[in-house]
Amino acid sequence: YGLKAAALAVYPMYKGLARLVGMDVLDAGASLQEQIATLGRVWKEYDFFFLHYKYTDSTGEDGNFAAKVQMIEQLDAAIPQIRALRPDVLIVTGDHSTPSKLRSHSWHPVPTLLLADTCRPDEATKFGERDCLRGGLGQFPAQYLMLLAMAHARRLGKYGA
Repeated sequence: YGLKAAALAVYPMYKGLARLVGMDVLDAGASLQEQIATLGRVWKEYDFFFLHYKYTDSTGEDGNFAAKVQMIEQLDAAIPQIRALRPDVLIVTGDHSTPSKLRSHSWHPVPTLLLADTCRPDEATKFGERDCLRGGLGQFPAQYLMLLAMAHARRLGKYGA
């Protein structure tokens, strides 16, 4: 895609995947606040960031519903700090669902939030599994997520045939 990309991740697998696709893997610390502080420090050096927040997944695998809610709320509270950096596009999503009840990855649709000045308004007022299914993105194959991000950032010459 011709992007200068950086990854901020704790879990080794995501660091390895980021390296594999050509991202710079930054030493960003283990906490969300450390990752966001690093994001702010290097914001002007890159034009794409992958910030991986492992703790919503691991608390789901532990079956700890209360802790998972707390981790989601922690991430939610950090969104204004990220928005203050004024990204062209902000996407919040996951690579899979991890319901606490199942204590494992699942087949359930993954909520996706895409924020850009090119987004059309929709009826979604909350960010969750059911609400996202009714939002403007609906349900779509994840393979199209990067194209959507690039299109909303006006970084594609043309979208579609």
